Amino acid sequence: MPNWRRAVVPGGTFFFTVVTDQRRPVFTTPNARTILGNVIRECQQTHPFEIRALVLLPDHLHAIWCMPSGDANYSGRWQWIKTQFTQRWLAAGGTECAVTDGRKNDGRRGVWQPKFWEHTIEEEDDFQNHFDYIHYNPVKHGYVHCPTDWPWSSFHRWVEAGVYPERWACGDRDEVPCFDRIKNTVGE
Repeated sequence: MPNWRRAVVPGGTFFFTVVTDQRRPVFTTPNARTILGNVIRECQQTHPFEIRALVLLPDHLHAIWCMPSGDANYSGRWQWIKTQFTQRWLAAGGTECAVTDGRKNDGRRGVWQPKFWEHTIEEEDDFQNHFDYIHYNPVKHGYVHCPTDWPWSSFHRWVEAGVYPERWACGDRDEVPCFDRIKNTVGE
């Protein structure tokens, strides 16, 4: 059995990948997207964290979170988000995949993969690479030609803030955003 170890960096910045069970396209419906958005906002109210970037694709999401000073419990937040989403999704008529007896015994349902992937952001270049990766992801997966064409992304917020040009990464490869512009926009 694997020994899962999570980074403990109070006040740290982290990149996450969270995937649906069996990569089912749960987030193709407005109801699923609404439930997830509500759950994330509720979690932020009770256990604050800042979302610097987020993209929601049909079967997974990527995000960069900044944790409050002295707090490293992102794992507890993801557990709460996944549990609350699952309960509300199933109560609203959503479906789940069949799960093994072992997963049932652990109290797991067939909506999310049991774990998530996390990476501790340690420097500006690392942040910038993950920030761009998140916003380019819908293009990478072939859903759209330009990041601006994908509605479920923080890309639009950063275009409005002047961090990205609207046609960034549209094949003609406009200028790459500068980390200094991101820092200035969020008031660091």
